[in-house]
Amino acid sequence: MPKFKQTSEILKLMEKKEDIRNIGIVAHIDHGKTTMTDSLLAEAGLLSPKIAGEARALDYLEEEQKRGITIKTANISLLHEISGRPYVINLIDTPGHVDFTGKVTRALRAIDGAVVVVDAVEEVMVQTETVTRQALAERVKPVLFINKVDRLIKEIKLSPDEVQRKLVRIINDFNNLIDIYGEAEFKKQWKVDPAKGTVAFGSALHRWGFTVELAKQRGMKFSDVIEAYHKGEYESLQKRIPLHTAILDMVVKNLPNPIEAQKYRIPKIWKGDIDSEIGQAMMKCDENGPTVMCITMAQMDPHAGLVATGRLFSGSINEGDQVYLVGAKKAYRVQQVSMYMGAFREVVSGIGAGNIAALLGLDLARAGETLVSVDYKDVMIPFERIKYVSEPVVTIAVEPKHPRDLPRLVDAMHRLSIEDPNLVTTINKETGEYLLSGMGELHLEIAVKFLRDYGGGIDIVTSRPIVVYRESVAGQGIVAMAKSPNKHNRFWVQVEPLEPKVIEMIEKGEIAEDMGRKQIGNVLYKEAGWPTEEARNVWAIEEHRNIIVDLTKGIQYLREARDMIISGFRWACQNGPLCEEPIRGIKVKLMDAMLHEDPVHRGPAQIMPAIRRAILGSFLTANAVLLEPIYKIGVSVPAQWVGDCSSIITRKRGRILSSEQKGALTMITGYIPVAETFGLSAEMRSATSGHAFWQCTFDHWEKVPENVAVEVIKKIRERKGLPPEIPSARKFIDEV
Repeated sequence: MPKFKQTSEILKLMEKKEDIRNIGIVAHIDHGKTTMTDSLLAEAGLLSPKIAGEARALDYLEEEQKRGITIKTANISLLHEISGRPYVINLIDTPGHVDFTGKVTRALRAIDGAVVVVDAVEEVMVQTETVTRQALAERVKPVLFINKVDRLIKEIKLSPDEVQRKLVRIINDFNNLIDIYGEAEFKKQWKVDPAKGTVAFGSALHRWGFTVELAKQRGMKFSDVIEAYHKGEYESLQKRIPLHTAILDMVVKNLPNPIEAQKYRIPKIWKGDIDSEIGQAMMKCDENGPTVMCITMAQMDPHAGLVATGRLFSGSINEGDQVYLVGAKKAYRVQQVSMYMGAFREVVSGIGAGNIAALLGLDLARAGETLVSVDYKDVMIPFERIKYVSEPVVTIAVEPKHPRDLPRLVDAMHRLSIEDPNLVTTINKETGEYLLSGMGELHLEIAVKFLRDYGGGIDIVTSRPIVVYRESVAGQGIVAMAKSPNKHNRFWVQVEPLEPKVIEMIEKGEIAEDMGRKQIGNVLYKEAGWPTEEARNVWAIEEHRNIIVDLTKGIQYLREARDMIISGFRWACQNGPLCEEPIRGIKVKLMDAMLHEDPVHRGPAQIMPAIRRAILGSFLTANAVLLEPIYKIGVSVPAQWVGDCSSIITRKRGRILSSEQKGALTMITGYIPVAETFGLSAEMRSATSGHAFWQCTFDHWEKVPENVAVEVIKKIRERKGLPPEIPSARKFIDEV
C-alpha cells in the first residue's frame, strides 16, 4: 500500500473544522464526474498529470475501468490552498448510472455539499434531476460545473452567442430543479449564479475550467478559449485556467464547513431532542462531545473483514474505543480507524467530528446504522432512515452450475446484500430458487459479476430478467371473517385502497412505523383527513406501503394477540393472492375479533394464519389489480430521429410527456413500463444509427391494463408452479 505524503498534514487540518469541506461529485452518467475528479487528484499529487482525465483513478474496480462507468462510491481526502491557507476536502465520487442511485443516496448522508456536473451538449438530463432531488432532500448544498464546453466549440461549432444562450439555459434549468425540490428556506440562497461564483465552466478532459472570478483574476475572456481551440492550442488553457483551481476554489468559497452545515442538516436527518447533550454536540460538531456516527457504507474486505465507513457528527473515534450500534443492539471495540485515499485506506490513530472515517471490527454494521459511544446507548435516537428514490424492480434467478458450489454462492449473496442494500437476495424455500432483485439490467449484470468474484470464480447460471410486480385493490372489499385452524378464534377484516397522499407520506418518511402512535395519528388526521378513530389506531406500517388499523371495541385478550395479528398482516402482504407478488398500497381494517380465553389456543400458529386468510379474502372482493413498475425515460437525440424514438416508446405501451428542443438536440421525456424495456437498447440504436442517448429511472407503480394483466398473471403463476386459476375469495373466508 502506498504511503501518502499528505496524510499527516490532512490529519492536522481535520481538527480545524472551519477548514474542512465534505463534498460529493454527482451527475448523469457520462457527464464527466470521474474525469473531473482525476484533475483534482493530479493537483493533490496523487496522480500523474500526464494521465489525468484518462486514468479514472477512483474507478479502481476492474469492472469500472472496463466499462468506463463508476459502480461504487470512492472516497479520498485532498489538500487545497487558497491565499496560503490550506483546506482539507473529503471528496466522494459517486456513480452516474441510474441503477446505482442507492449508492448516491448513501453518500449524500456523509457530505454537506455537492458539485453537480452537467454535460454542456446534453444539458440537464433525467439523472441530473434525480441526484439533485436526492441532494436537496438531505440538505446538501449544490454548486454547478458545466463540463464539455470544448464540444460546443469544436464539434457543434456554435457561435459565442449560441454558446452563451446554451449555458444560460442550463443554469436556468438547474435552478428550476432547486425551485421544484428545494425547501422554502434554502431555495433562494442555494440557486446557482455565475456572478456569485457558484457556477464553473470548462472541459474535464482537457483539464481547464473557470469561474467568473477566476477568469477576471487571470485576465481571461471566453473569446480566448475559442481562439485557443481554433489555433489548436487548447493545452495552454490547462496552465492559464487549471480545472482543479476553478472547482476547488468554488467548493471552498461556496460550500459549507461541517460546523455551518450541521446546524441545519441535523434537524433534518435526526429526530431526537436537539436540546439534549447529544443533540447540541452534533449541532456544534463538537469533537469533545459523545461519539456519534452515521454509517453510510459497509464493504467486505477479503483480508480485513467488514469495513464500515461513515460521517462522524460529534465526538471522535479512536482505535480501541467501545461503541454501540443502535440498530444491531450490539457493543463493539473499534479495532482500526482509517481515512480514505481512493482505493486505499490509510490507518490513523483517530479521527474527529466533521470528517469521514473507515472502521474495522463492527461485523454487524450496515448502511444507515447509527453508531454511538457505549455510555450513551440507552439515550441515542437513531438517524432518519436513508430514503431511496428507486426500488428493486427487476429479478433474476441464480444457481451454481455445480451443486457443490451452493454454500459458496449463498455466502457470496450474503456478502453482496451487505455491500449493496438495494440488491434484495431471497431464497424461495419451496422451489429452492435463489433470487436476486435489483434496480435494472446493468445493476444485476454487475451483481452477478461480483458474485462470481466473491465466490472465488464459481460458475453461475442465471435466468432471463423478470419484472417485479405488485398486487393492490381498486375498491373496498367485504368484511371477511376467517377462523383460526383450531376454530377457536375469529377475525373480521376489511380491505380498501390506501390514498395516494398517504402512500406519498410513507415514501417521504412523514409517517413511519418508528414514530409514536399519537404522532402518526396527528399527521393522518391533519394532513390526510382520516377519521379520528382510524388515525389514532394505526397498529403497523408495512414496507410495501400498507397500513393496518384497529377499529375493534373492547375485545378481550386483544392486547396479548396484537403482535401476532401484526405478524399475520405482514405475512399476508408478502404474497398476494393473484400471483404471490407483494401487496402494495392497502388499508387493512380490523373490524372485530373473538379470541379464546386460554392462551394455549391463541398462539401464533392460530392467529397469524387466520388474519392472513381474512385479509386475502377481503382483498379478492375489493377489485384486485396488478401493478407494474414504470420508468421515467429521458432521450437526448438529434431532431431527425425524434419521430423514431417517440414511436418506439409509444409502441412499447409508453407515453410521451414532453419534447423540448435544446440546441442541436431534442430532449424527449416520457414514461415506459419496465417490462417493455428489455431489448430497448438494440431498437434505439438501430432506429437512430446510435445517435440517441437515454436513461430510464424508476418513477412509480401503475395498474397493468386488464387485457395485459390476465396474461402476465397467468405467466407468473406458471413460473411459480401455482395452479393456473386465481383462487376465489371463498378459499380464504369462513363467513361474510
